[in-house]
Amino acid sequence: MSRLATPLKLGIPKGSLEKSTIDLFEKAGWRISSSGRSYFPSIDDAEIRCSFMRPQEMSRYIEAGVLDGGVTGRDWIEENGSALEVVCDLVYSKVSLVGTRWVLVVRDDSPVKRAEDLAGKIVATELVNVTKRFFAERGISVDVEFSWGATEAKVAEGLVDAIVDVTETGSTLRANKLRIVEELLPSNPQLVASRDAWADPARREKIEQIALLLRGALEAQGKVGIKLNVRKNDLPALIALLPSLTAPTVANLYPAERLHGEEWFSVESVIAEATARDLIPRLMKAGAIGIIEYPLNKVI
Repeated sequence: MSRLATPLKLGIPKGSLEKSTIDLFEKAGWRISSSGRSYFPSIDDAEIRCSFMRPQEMSRYIEAGVLDGGVTGRDWIEENGSALEVVCDLVYSKVSLVGTRWVLVVRDDSPVKRAEDLAGKIVATELVNVTKRFFAERGISVDVEFSWGATEAKVAEGLVDAIVDVTETGSTLRANKLRIVEELLPSNPQLVASRDAWADPARREKIEQIALLLRGALEAQGKVGIKLNVRKNDLPALIALLPSLTAPTVANLYPAERLHGEEWFSVESVIAEATARDLIPRLMKAGAIGIIEYPLNKVI
């Protein structure tokens, strides 16, 4: 039976963050699925109602109370000036908006070396308000115009003097003979809530539950569980090889006589997945047998 009088209205980002968000929720314990062009994906939790929303406008709808919360980028919260409760950062791996930054960019052959050199010039961007604040805070008068897309091409073709665009490594900019002048804003996905939803005890409890399990799913990324058996005499040397989040779990095997009268132990730990291929042969040489490596959904 639902503890909420009405379901929690949760925004799921449409676009580049969509698949990674849905995958993350699945690891956290919620299965989200959509069919066709529906803007209301189903979720296997009667206490949640999902809506697809572009990250660019998500924060405005949350602030207005249309949604109780959702996943969007810090950049669009700043752009919209939304007053929201930031519940937790969601730093995904293998997703296009992780570790992104909005940067001021010019052509390689531009004489512009710093932001002040753009006084009286035209700057195109999708992040208009943040860009205007950036130049205003420095007392630089520029004409900031909204870009509907293909922003890099506008500066490359000389249609504008500079752009403010989002990038991860800057490799695409360099490939197009563009140069970063300055960074304006780093960004990452965030789980946010409206102030009204956060002030409601039942809704806040549900949002905190979601945050807890999403953090657990994020913490599990790049980690695996490992389980093995080892003789008592070999245990100290093996433990010295085995990394762990805290300390490995060690338990007696029972009954000992089934293993040729020797005392054996079961050892279990969580390790970085990247280390497993080198670690497992070393564990075998140290006396480990019956080694099992298994994936993790959550580490809490």
